Amino acid sequence: MAEIQLVIFDCDGVLMDSEIVAAAAELEIYKEYGIEMEPAEFARAFAGKDSALILKEMEQELEHSLPEDTLKKIHANVDAKCGLEAKMIDGADTVLDMLDQARCICSNGPQEKMRHMLERVGLYDRFRPYIFSAKDFDPPRHKPEPDIIQKAVKEFEVSPTQAIVIEDSVHGIGAARSAGTRVIGFTGASHTYPGHADQLIEAGAETVISRFSDLPSIVEAFGSWDQLD
Repeated sequence: MAEIQLVIFDCDGVLMDSEIVAAAAELEIYKEYGIEMEPAEFARAFAGKDSALILKEMEQELEHSLPEDTLKKIHANVDAKCGLEAKMIDGADTVLDMLDQARCICSNGPQEKMRHMLERVGLYDRFRPYIFSAKDFDPPRHKPEPDIIQKAVKEFEVSPTQAIVIEDSVHGIGAARSAGTRVIGFTGASHTYPGHADQLIEAGAETVISRFSDLPSIVEAFGSWDQLD
């Protein structure tokens, strides 16, 4: 058991209610190639997954490659839509005033996309310069790979068991577990679905919350809870 010294937030689907917005933006591009899905269905299937990997799955489903500029178009549309439309999760700003621990963001999303979203809702200055993106690595190291979580732990000079990660996807839960940190599942965004919490628990979350008002007491409790094997 170790007292929590660092709280690591995912961005999309945790701080920002952006997964549905991103799903709709990606589907606008895929619709050009005959792929039809509802944003909620897309978000359920792919939340937390890198767009390049989603593209590969789409191509496998279609049994042919899409144009070389497809990924570039997807990134541009997602960045633009999320920058303009994504809203802050209720209580995300308030909970930062309730936590004594250091905090940072670890996300698969690119830096510019996060900056545009977070600046618009007033969260960017509350985290910078500690906003880490999988795209910071060369080559990128996306969740469920643990590199981005390990980078944050190293930056703050804490042990993995002194850090707690807040994640809405099984990919993010997997990254946290591989990095050896504590992990809380989050189901407070609009892309949540029946069975979402169960999936996060099965992936390795030690508990799941749907409101940020519950986070401070859970963080405090983790100092006396044994970590899951």
